[in-house]
Amino acid sequence: MKLSQFKFDLPQNLIAMHPGEERDGAKMMVVHRDSGKIEHKMFKDIVDYFGEGDVMVTNNTKVFPARLYGSKEKTGAKIEVFLLRELNREMRLWDVLVDPARKIRVGNKLYFGESDLVAEVIDNTTSRGRTIRFLFDGDHEEMMQTIHELGETPIPKEVINRDVTELDRERFQTIFAEEEGAISAPTAGMHFTKNVMRRMEIEGVTFSPITLHIGIGTFRGVDVEDLTKHKTDSENFAIPQKTCDIVNEALDNNKRICAVGSTALKSLESSVSAKDRLNPIDNGWTDKFIFPPFDFKIGNALLTNFHLPQSIVLMSACAFGGYDLVTKAYQEAIKEEYKFFTYGDVMLII
Repeated sequence: MKLSQFKFDLPQNLIAMHPGEERDGAKMMVVHRDSGKIEHKMFKDIVDYFGEGDVMVTNNTKVFPARLYGSKEKTGAKIEVFLLRELNREMRLWDVLVDPARKIRVGNKLYFGESDLVAEVIDNTTSRGRTIRFLFDGDHEEMMQTIHELGETPIPKEVINRDVTELDRERFQTIFAEEEGAISAPTAGMHFTKNVMRRMEIEGVTFSPITLHIGIGTFRGVDVEDLTKHKTDSENFAIPQKTCDIVNEALDNNKRICAVGSTALKSLESSVSAKDRLNPIDNGWTDKFIFPPFDFKIGNALLTNFHLPQSIVLMSACAFGGYDLVTKAYQEAIKEEYKFFTYGDVMLII
């Protein structure tokens, strides 16, 4: 397929700029792949679509405050440093994005407020990308504590262009978050509350975690018309044996395996056995790019937010639900004024 096939006009007022009052208060569109039926519900109604033996696969990655603001040595110029991932813990090397990039060269040092945290730029990786080495008098835990104190919740400011609030620190995170390492929350999971979970568990639904640390690969734009030529950045993921056992038993019993978000779906489809069952993986990397057509082996239901035009997460949703049907659903979502993007409403494809 072509990039231009995923372009559509999205009114600016339909992009959610703030989280809703309640996590589970979002609207939910239910799209039936077999019949093409589209229903308009609330997220709390998700309980009605799953039952005994069904599995919700959640991504338990935890967002860390990845956006730091430092000043350049000598000039004092303000520099944004966006932490992407740790490259080497012992050497304290990190892959980052800097802005404005034109001011930052190899050898520059950056200072962060009145703290003891200093960064030295040691390599250029892309136009905005740099490798930095943190200089800090303390162990890893103390350094990360300092980063937590200085860092800002990394809401996507290129779209949600506003100041970060204390509410973002709480809501730009799922209730499943345990394993720190993501620069963004798996947004579909942000709708769940403990109450919704309990109601589903009472109905016999099992929640099983995977971990995929969401990085720049999920958000980097596609700049080629031929999608087969696009390469995504690798993201670190893990699937525990217990989750495999639960998912594979559900598959054997023809139950629903619902990926909570495109990152959970990507993880499931990145570790498939020759017998089309889920394999465990301890510390893997995946650059799988899911776009139509795609033969899904594990997931047979998908919960996903409404995404921006030409984004790879939109392409993933179209691959799962069918390009024509999801395109129709998006047209209806705009007509019915569903909210889009990180803090927006949600779609359940079954």
